[in-house]
Amino acid sequence: MRFKSKIVDNYRIYAVTGTNTVSFGIDYRTANTKGLLGFSVKRTYPDNTEHFMPGFKVFLTHKDKVTPGNLTTTETDPIQSFVWDDFTLKPDEEYTYTFIPVKGKPDDLQQQKPIVIKIRTEPSFSKQSHDIFFNRGVASSQAYGREFNNTSPDKLVGKKQQDAFNWLGRDLPVAIFRFIDQAKKGDSLFGCFYEFNYLPVLQEFKKAIDRGVHVKLIVDAKNNKDKTPITQTKAALTKAKIPAANIIYRKANKNVLQHNKFMVFLQAGKTKPSAVWTGSTNITESGIFGQTNVGHWVRDTTLATLYKKYWDLLSKDPGPKDNDTAANKKKEKTAYISDVMNIQHDLNGSIPTGVTPIFSPRKSLDMLTKYFDLIDKSQHVGSITLAFGINAGLKDLLEKHNGGSPISFLLLEKEDKATAKTKDTFIPLTATNNVYQAFGSFIKDPLYEWTKETNMQQLGITKFVTYIHSKFLLQDPLGANPVVISGSANFSANSTTGNDENMIIIQGNLRVADIYFTEFNRLFNHYYFRAVLSQLKDKKVKDDKKSYYLDDTDGWTKAYKPGSLRQKRVDMYVSMEKTATL
Repeated sequence: MRFKSKIVDNYRIYAVTGTNTVSFGIDYRTANTKGLLGFSVKRTYPDNTEHFMPGFKVFLTHKDKVTPGNLTTTETDPIQSFVWDDFTLKPDEEYTYTFIPVKGKPDDLQQQKPIVIKIRTEPSFSKQSHDIFFNRGVASSQAYGREFNNTSPDKLVGKKQQDAFNWLGRDLPVAIFRFIDQAKKGDSLFGCFYEFNYLPVLQEFKKAIDRGVHVKLIVDAKNNKDKTPITQTKAALTKAKIPAANIIYRKANKNVLQHNKFMVFLQAGKTKPSAVWTGSTNITESGIFGQTNVGHWVRDTTLATLYKKYWDLLSKDPGPKDNDTAANKKKEKTAYISDVMNIQHDLNGSIPTGVTPIFSPRKSLDMLTKYFDLIDKSQHVGSITLAFGINAGLKDLLEKHNGGSPISFLLLEKEDKATAKTKDTFIPLTATNNVYQAFGSFIKDPLYEWTKETNMQQLGITKFVTYIHSKFLLQDPLGANPVVISGSANFSANSTTGNDENMIIIQGNLRVADIYFTEFNRLFNHYYFRAVLSQLKDKKVKDDKKSYYLDDTDGWTKAYKPGSLRQKRVDMYVSMEKTATL
């Protein structure tokens, strides 16, 4: 949802909410910011209890009152930013925020007129066509260090262990269970999964089978170079006591991945299914609680029908088999791709309003090119998560961007940097291209009042992708006609013309765009600081300890000069479409 405050002393607050998240932009352009030391921010709950929001930085004169891992309060140490976020909210709740500009001196703050804005978060579970569920995906955080002492959930006991899993997973595991649990006797569930070994989910499928639900699950069983953990899947299926009759093993076309993670729900007595579960989440402990992931529940008969057709095709294990001749392998691959293309609309022109499925493998890279064109041709901003690096096609487009181009945010698993092989040809994307990047990282050593962190590999929750596993793209998410793309594909050539994959394109749905936008902010902001810190350490840049503390003058506002990243981020909110006032 999108909100704006009344104008107070030429300040206006803009807000965008997701389910657990809210992002704020402060329009200050005509306000008197001379002597401004920042904003004290107060949050008020529906029962009228209130408190000042915590902060991480303090004035130098206050440094002795904080200890590593603890937070300060914005009442005494304000936020020095015109863009701010709160990622600690509950779904479907109304909150009031009071932003109080403060001037004066660090030990004598002078409060100015407050600006009040009321907001409401989106419900996690709604009666609308789309529900979206992000896990937290940030064990590499101050909060996990404070709450769980950087200890793996498997090594915690009792309530503390469950609290850790709840904190990491948020509503994502709950939503998976609910999608399965909606199926009653006589209903049908059709699943298609890459990694499939998280026992509690498998046990939910077994319960569904036992209560008379028709369950059919396609699971990856390709013995390919990627060494998919087939043995883990089979062991989990055995432990969950899921009958062999309910399982279809995907073995053909073994040189590419069966990378889907989706379910289709068909109600008894109906001829067409009514709901789809999709997204980036593998049914594993690391997928649900570890790396960043999203589950997307869509209630749409047309979409679900197309997904069921795709499932029907995959259930036949199409594509070349190991014992085929070279000629037959080529023929079978061509036939398989043709069948995939025949069950969907090929987007040669503009993207239609609503939701559109994209299934792979495809006959060409045209769809991948279209994805990158959406970033390239954004009016204001394009954002994308990239688990396996920046595709050359996207980089070619962004290299041509300049300060007048749309702003692009890239959230990466690893830093995009030259290797020994590419040091002579590597071209970095920088602020000169209006491109801003964050990548997975964590605070290895204590820093100022920050505490040491951990990551998913150290916790033993994941061995492969440690941080960024979600696959989504946003074009002008705060506009009147936003585009969101989400699913299982990694925005790569292999995921377009080789792997079994599925994506959905949603155009014009503000609820969907707002949830994805605020979650992208959560993840980008979280890792941006850590990425910059990592780069400075790699370059052996001497710490500027002044940057650890708040500015005791209004000098911090100079970072918002025209054309700067910070100013552009404020402009995103000021130009936001379809705001409301509670």
